[in-house]
Amino acid sequence: MQRHPSPAEEMIQPSEKIWLDGELVDWSSANVHVLTHTLHYGLGAFEGIRCYERADGRSHVFRLEDHIRRLFDSAKLCMMEIPYTEGQLAEACKQTLRANKQRSAYVRPLVFLGDGAMGLYALTNRVRVAITTWAWGTYLGEEALEHGIRAKVSSFQRNHPNAMLAKGKIVGHYVNSILAKREAMAAGYQEAIMLDHEGYVSEASGENLFLVRDGVVRTPPWGSSILGGITRDCVLHILRDQGVPVVEARFSRDELYLADEVFLCGTAAEVTPVREIDNRVIGRGRRGEVTRLVQEHYFDLVRGESLAYPSWLDWV
Repeated sequence: MQRHPSPAEEMIQPSEKIWLDGELVDWSSANVHVLTHTLHYGLGAFEGIRCYERADGRSHVFRLEDHIRRLFDSAKLCMMEIPYTEGQLAEACKQTLRANKQRSAYVRPLVFLGDGAMGLYALTNRVRVAITTWAWGTYLGEEALEHGIRAKVSSFQRNHPNAMLAKGKIVGHYVNSILAKREAMAAGYQEAIMLDHEGYVSEASGENLFLVRDGVVRTPPWGSSILGGITRDCVLHILRDQGVPVVEARFSRDELYLADEVFLCGTAAEVTPVREIDNRVIGRGRRGEVTRLVQEHYFDLVRGESLAYPSWLDWV
């Protein structure tokens, strides 16, 4: 059976410019040597950020300062010193968007070790930074926002906190997620749900996870093996400000099966419902009311007219 590519697999349409080590260069010129250390060993940090055009025609980068702070946190965990300030990289993101004349785009800062020494230590290799922007739709597809996706509990565990640094958005960590994602898609599902080393639900391959049961929302706690998602933080604010009870606590896969609603969230996936897990229908098999509430507030904030959280909008 021929499998059609998902929205996330579609070829990126080149933009005009990429910010590389402090300069805007042509898309086709933003190249590195084949002996670039991060290419071989995976030590690097990155972010996924979105720029949105709102209803009034203005564009903003959503929670830019928080994303850049996490980029620096991830680099610190890797013992990499970024040769720019947080303010400089935040401005470089907006500069790249302006150079590419993009009103809406995905923004990808990447911190990596250049070529030089090839041993594991590599303390003398130059720390380099690239910022790329491109047009990218909803990660799991526009239709999924309403109708939901099918997910599979992966045979691959989420990285153990003592084996990998879970709070870092670190390049090499994503091999774990790639294996889970490929396994799920090969089996006919759209996303993988990963358990931690003790068998409790952690997160999806690239998104944080929430479940709803009897009007109470639950999500794995910050101190577990999850990545501390910025969209997750947005969802927690929205739910609490709307008076929806939220509990950050561990739960098992069978609690997922018995949930009234399950949804995923992340910068790429935004807020996406899950209608089925391991061939078990979740709730009524469609987007639930709590998921709809979160989506409405989230999309009104990033694309609409809401100014409920003005500090989250960094105007381009």
